[in-house]
Amino acid sequence: MHETEAGLIFDARDVVGESLVWDDRCGRLVWVDIIGRRIHRLNPSTGAHENWPTDDLVTSVGLRADGGAVVGLRKAIALWDFGGPFGTLATIEADRPGTRLNEGVVAPDGSFWVGTMANNIGPDDAPLAIASDEGRLYRVGSNGKAASLSEDRFGITNTMAWLPDGRFVTADTTKNALYSYEWDEKAGRLGERLPFFTGFERGLPDGSCLDADGYVWNCRVVGGSCLARITPDGRLDRIVELPCSWPTSCAFGGAGLDTLFVTSARFTMSAEQLAANPSEGGLFALKPGVRGVAANRFG
Repeated sequence: MHETEAGLIFDARDVVGESLVWDDRCGRLVWVDIIGRRIHRLNPSTGAHENWPTDDLVTSVGLRADGGAVVGLRKAIALWDFGGPFGTLATIEADRPGTRLNEGVVAPDGSFWVGTMANNIGPDDAPLAIASDEGRLYRVGSNGKAASLSEDRFGITNTMAWLPDGRFVTADTTKNALYSYEWDEKAGRLGERLPFFTGFERGLPDGSCLDADGYVWNCRVVGGSCLARITPDGRLDRIVELPCSWPTSCAFGGAGLDTLFVTSARFTMSAEQLAANPSEGGLFALKPGVRGVAANRFG
């Protein structure tokens, strides 16, 4: 399998597949379907698949050092053992009913970083327009303490990656921009927001992962149909085509961390679109010729 041969490996039919992570301890992929309200776990070698329904939106998932998971829900960060109940660890923006959680990733220090956004999902799961930049970034420690990371505001928070030199990279999907921040260790906050990768005309930035060379792989959602590999100094390195129009999240996995897995979405697509492109919302895989890095673990 070469990079141009990305193929469907699991027909998930996710409404919004997101937050893909590789569990290297058990050789399984874990991800969420936000609007489908379920958490997936898949062994790509055998095809063995499990999924657990959730009562409300489930927006992100990360791995814990003790073997369980840390999960972002609509407003809460929860500890979860696969198949068990959710144990609320922290509540985010309880005083802001018009927002919800979105992207969440375990940071190198074992904390969970999460972003918020104006809620874009109606009671009937139909899309709602985002009228203002309501998104913020937070850090949640293993003690449950949540702290704001920046005064900056986002339309849709996406992508959380830590470059080898310590910079943090994140995206605002609505601005078609990825940004970089220096970490202010003394203040425990992010420094000035700087443009990292902007102006790319294919789709919009969604989730990303890092490879072992420190390059960012960014999913281009909303018709982008590709991954963009971005150098550590913010230049386009290459484009990898995908057989889906809304790739959402990606993660390196497999025994050698040399397979790149990609989730996708079918949110807002018509019945005609889906009939013509039935693999939308599926899970895809490719061999890009580089290796990834192991996922961080919470706690």
